[in-house]
Amino acid sequence: MKTEEYLAYLREGRVVKGGSEMHQMMHRVSQQALQITAELNGSYHTPEEIRKLMEQLTGRPLDQTFSMFPPFYTECGRNIYIGKHVFINCCCHFQDQGGVYIGDGSLIGSFVVMATINHGQSPSERTDNRPAPIHIGKNVWIGSHATILPGVTVGDNAIVAAGAVVTKDVPANTIVGGVPARKLKSIPGSENARP
Repeated sequence: MKTEEYLAYLREGRVVKGGSEMHQMMHRVSQQALQITAELNGSYHTPEEIRKLMEQLTGRPLDQTFSMFPPFYTECGRNIYIGKHVFINCCCHFQDQGGVYIGDGSLIGSFVVMATINHGQSPSERTDNRPAPIHIGKNVWIGSHATILPGVTVGDNAIVAAGAVVTKDVPANTIVGGVPARKLKSIPGSENARP
């Protein structure tokens, strides 16, 4: 199986059975990601070098406005899609097999986890991987140490408070926080946010 077929399979949300050929492919792709992130995280890099390494990791060009403070962790990388004017702070972990989509102008705080894989609940299905994408809208701010779980969409202009665990969709123009995250308030004047 080719890598692109495997990635498309994951983006479709299809189950990867533990021990299957697809599961072995998951581990091969992980090794590539671990090699690139070891280089990214192992020493100082200029902003341009960071962008180039992230392009290798994702397999696609990134806009010149992208910026990040390493270290950064992933065991896939190829299903990360990043818009313009996106900033990712240090020590984030994107488990992106199911797809992580980050809209223009979004800010990702330090130590944020985006987890797109879940496992079967039954012990006999515990090694099965169940991918579901995470969609981060435009101009979203995700606070430090927040965790976004599989299948969640965070709407445009929303804010996820530090330490929140987001288990369900966040409406646009909303601030959420807590474990599990719940709406704290609406954002006034968000219709004037940067495009």
